[in-house]
Amino acid sequence: MNALRSAFPSFEPGLIEGIQKHAVVKSAKAGEIIIRTGQYISNTMLLLSGKIKIYREDQEGAEFFMYYLLPGQACAISMICATKMETSQIMAKATEDAEIVLVPLQQMDMWMSDYKSWYEFVVNTYRSRFEELLIVIDQVAFRAMDERLEFYLKRQAESTGNKDIQISHQEIANELNSSREVISRLLKKMEQRGLLNLHRNHIELR
Repeated sequence: MNALRSAFPSFEPGLIEGIQKHAVVKSAKAGEIIIRTGQYISNTMLLLSGKIKIYREDQEGAEFFMYYLLPGQACAISMICATKMETSQIMAKATEDAEIVLVPLQQMDMWMSDYKSWYEFVVNTYRSRFEELLIVIDQVAFRAMDERLEFYLKRQAESTGNKDIQISHQEIANELNSSREVISRLLKKMEQRGLLNLHRNHIELR
């Protein structure tokens, strides 16, 4: 109960008790795939601890990064798919060891009318993810790759609260749908401009 209260401080006591009674807590190791494209989703996913990457994957395995799920947040896409009984159009992978709360669809619907804190949480989740996806679309449609890279690194730092980003050039290339050579060249230019310091498998923003 303490972990739930800590991660979701706005939830009412009755809602916390309902989650404990009806939801299931699942552990996921770093690198574990939690949701796959085409999978039926019957639960809403809340995150207690760790970090989960939400992304799209094409038939060749190329990735398009969408957003990170952090403690105290819910996956809006899992909410939509669970409500409509549809298959997932996204992939979800733990990038750190994670503790996940799986809320059954029936409870999600009941709590919308029973608990104001749950209703506001769901609405705010939809709104924040929609706004975030608009930003991503804007970056892809209207920005050059160097601007997208700078924006991507800032988001990484903001999501972890740490300017030292543990990531390889190849991982960045995969998430931005580019090549490692292009990303390495742009990172070197950013280092020359004094925006960051490059290290082996991690990048330090200034």
